[in-house]
Amino acid sequence: MHSKRFGKPIVITAHARGRMAVRAISEALLCDLVETGEVRHKDESRIWIAKHYADRADNLLCVAVALESALVIKTVMHHFSWGDES
Repeated sequence: MHSKRFGKPIVITAHARGRMAVRAISEALLCDLVETGEVRHKDESRIWIAKHYADRADNLLCVAVALESALVIKTVMHHFSWGDES
């Protein structure tokens, strides 16, 4: 898998793959999330990408990503909150 948005390959850790399986998140959905989700930086090498999907009851979906020579998907979360919303 490759991200056009970030110009890097996407690497999914074993932990993230496990979370994807439990949460019924396909690689296609993960790619859409990476390519079109809202990005927030934790610091210069780590980001969160989140997006609402109307057909899912477990929104927001979010991935925690390490920015390396590839986008390393560390985990996949659901029922996510940015924490700054009221």
